[in-house]
Amino acid sequence: MTLITLKDLEAHLWHAAHIITGPIDASDYKTYIFPILFFKRICDVYEEEFTEAMEQVGDEELAKGDMFHRIQIPVECHWDDVFAETKDIGQALKDSFRGIELANPQLHGIFGDASWTNKERLSDELLLTLLNHFNKVNLGVVSVRNDDMGRAYEYLIKRFADKANKKAGEFYTPRTIVRLMVNILDPQANESVYDPACGTGGMLLETIHHVKENGGDPRLLKIKGQEKNLTTEAIARMNLFLHGQEDFEIVRGDTLRDPKFLKNDHLEHFDCVIANPPFSLKEWGHDYWTSDPYGRANFGLAPKTNGDFAWVQHMFASLNDEGRMAVVLPHGVLFRGAAEGKIRKKLLEENRIVAVIGVASNLFYGTGIPACILVLRKVRPEAHKDHVLIVNAEEMFTKGRAQNTLSEAQADDIYDIYQQMRTKGPTADDIEGVARWVPHSEIEENDFNLNIARYVQKPLEEETITVEETLKDFQQKLAALEVAEQELEVLLIKEGFEI
Repeated sequence: MTLITLKDLEAHLWHAAHIITGPIDASDYKTYIFPILFFKRICDVYEEEFTEAMEQVGDEELAKGDMFHRIQIPVECHWDDVFAETKDIGQALKDSFRGIELANPQLHGIFGDASWTNKERLSDELLLTLLNHFNKVNLGVVSVRNDDMGRAYEYLIKRFADKANKKAGEFYTPRTIVRLMVNILDPQANESVYDPACGTGGMLLETIHHVKENGGDPRLLKIKGQEKNLTTEAIARMNLFLHGQEDFEIVRGDTLRDPKFLKNDHLEHFDCVIANPPFSLKEWGHDYWTSDPYGRANFGLAPKTNGDFAWVQHMFASLNDEGRMAVVLPHGVLFRGAAEGKIRKKLLEENRIVAVIGVASNLFYGTGIPACILVLRKVRPEAHKDHVLIVNAEEMFTKGRAQNTLSEAQADDIYDIYQQMRTKGPTADDIEGVARWVPHSEIEENDFNLNIARYVQKPLEEETITVEETLKDFQQKLAALEVAEQELEVLLIKEGFEI
């Protein structure tokens, strides 16, 4: 069987979305395409495992045993069973998905809750066309390696986000922003990583890529995530499965109101916590936090209509004694006063804030406002205490028509600046207009305001102009003035005025 190139696979999968264009809105592509992709993949992998088992044991019933298969495909729930149907295909899909979920507890709810039986949206003819398209390619491991399957899946998530645009912020963070954050946290094999607003799992996956790229075994990572949206949570689990990851736990639920990762009625603790939570969430659960059983409001209670600092505090409370965290937030967290000002002041006074990195505006789907990355640690090196590293990377981006982007090279440049300054510590020379270590005393003088422009500003560039250039410019303007005077004189004579 021939290996499918990543490029061909991406093109094939993207074409599947075009088949349902029209009846299905772009923001819902993911709800329908991903379950079918996952269904085809696990069935093709099952067939490969079955063939291999038959070579070993030579008995069909034995070859279907659990020991030979990562995922069980029950009778009449296989891709071939659905593909053979010519009517009520949506019901056949729904039945197969349910059967697979029941046979595999780890896959509970993974196919989401799409309206497969709504024939106004998904006619039998449309579903036949879609299944025929997927059937053209074998998606087993022999044809599509785990890495390529995972990358193609990520590609599809990105394309769907581009299409959905405004609605995409809830499930997709630009991969280069994620890369920057993961590089900063530098997760190691054997460590635990947690994303309390995990979306489609991009940040958790980037930790896997990071460990792998640095020579570690990503299978040793302990990965956990929570996501409120059912479809998005299901996509995250598919995403991790399709990348070949096995030791992970993604659960659905409202993190701020109902955190799922607990030990002995306390929050579970992790080495790394990373997230891009919803910006300035209004209905975030203020009433729950007035008597939060998990003690997450240690630094103060976030405002009733803005949950930014609730996320920060939940994440910080989820760190172990040596833990570190990185979170994307709107710039307002750096300077807003009242309750947020008090929380920020306390975090600074306790030496929890390591760095503030300002990134360009319009990088994130659904919002054009500039964002920042906050880096916090439970314990900081003695030499770094009473200082905050502030990096102004707002001019490091690639201009786009509807959306600005951050290239991988630009993300790595920002990381290099951060790492260079962090390695040298507060004795490091400032990088003018880009980065400096700011002492707490200076921040205190500014009422604990962390607005980047107060501390790191691009120097004003004075325009230098030679005498020759000035004279030439004057002569051009003088000539233009003479032409304008002549035109005015002609106009006045024409209208009967005496000159």
